[in-house]
Amino acid sequence: MAEIIKGARIANAICAELRESAAALKERGIIPKLNIIRVGARPDDLSYERNALKRADSVGVAVDITELSDNASQEELLHALKRASDATDVHGILLFRPLPQGIDDVRARAAIIPDKDVDGITDASLAGVFCGTKVGFPPCTAQACVEMLKRSNIELAGKNVTVVGRSLVIGRPVAMMLMHENATVTVCHTRTRDVAAKCREADIVIAASGRAGMITANYVNTHQTVIDVGINFTADGKLVGDVLFDEVEPVVSAVTPVPGGVGSVTTAVLMSHVIDSAMRTQTSTD
Repeated sequence: MAEIIKGARIANAICAELRESAAALKERGIIPKLNIIRVGARPDDLSYERNALKRADSVGVAVDITELSDNASQEELLHALKRASDATDVHGILLFRPLPQGIDDVRARAAIIPDKDVDGITDASLAGVFCGTKVGFPPCTAQACVEMLKRSNIELAGKNVTVVGRSLVIGRPVAMMLMHENATVTVCHTRTRDVAAKCREADIVIAASGRAGMITANYVNTHQTVIDVGINFTADGKLVGDVLFDEVEPVVSAVTPVPGGVGSVTTAVLMSHVIDSAMRTQTSTD
């Protein structure tokens, strides 16, 4: 039976560290602040927003919410992003995506200054991930995967990792972050031949395909750790991951559940980026 790597334990450990950092900033007169910018009211955006608000309150991060109507214009969104980028008391910007039709995602992302790009969506932040530099921040979910592995004392150096999925949100950035940890990484995608075989060969599998139950017992082995990034809903509204948990859990060494896994760590990482941004601001003004 596998070890279940629960996100709550790791998120709580991160948040304990963040409270100390936020308290130190407060003593200097700095309150870390996140500006959430949302176009419309998609249920999944609202759910993430609620979780982010709870997490922010628990660690001492202030939050402003800028809500635009679902028929907002490109210029309205760009104005909101510029206002947040220019605000000296805002340290992080979280823009919910995907954006409604008619709004240019590329222009919207480009309007966020990298120093406040706490969700790692700008080209500069992604370049920072690929180059291993401190420009912007990595995507929160990608970093959450790495945090779960490292804080579970799972060795990364020299290990073979298979990442299933190549999106800029998860697949490609987490692959680069794992290579910075000296892992050997294979990235699988829709054109990859025999994904199951490549997963079976790995020490660690990151499942980020966006396909419910794709990773079955045929994809795994007994010494393996499986990180399930998937967020999928069944016809009856049940939240499930990309891993068929009931098949995989009896086989592997360790696995994350859905829900209760990567998601809770993601919001903790988001808050860590806001606080880190505030600390960078303090350093630059000292």
